[in-house]
Amino acid sequence: MRRISTLVIVTGASAMLAACGSGGGLLGRERPDEFAVQRQAPLVVPPDFSLEPPAPGAPRPAEGTAAEQALEALFGGPAPRSEVETSALDRAGSAEPGIRTKVGDPATNTVAKGSVTRDIIAAPEGDGQFAQAVIPAG
Repeated sequence: MRRISTLVIVTGASAMLAACGSGGGLLGRERPDEFAVQRQAPLVVPPDFSLEPPAPGAPRPAEGTAAEQALEALFGGPAPRSEVETSALDRAGSAEPGIRTKVGDPATNTVAKGSVTRDIIAAPEGDGQFAQAVIPAG
């Protein structure tokens, strides 16, 4: 008897769940068509459509790479650099072209900065009112 009642409950629950499905099931609910809600604007021919073909050998109107065009569209072109930024970039110089492959090379020598540098980087932010320098013995 218990098994039959469990089977009836499971069957009834699955039937109710099937009624909530996408087909409407037993309820047959009508849903609005999301594409019918928006009005479509009529197509209009532009008033001045006198385009001329480009002259042979003339420069293309959209010069630059896709990245440059994207930066121009998003930010309005390169921003002028401040004197401090220009000075810092001049002092830093330029990197070697293959520097990224050399960094990942196992034969590249690296310098361990130690725990002091790690502690400085991991220090919590604050105004430094209670800051202390702790030099480990050793």
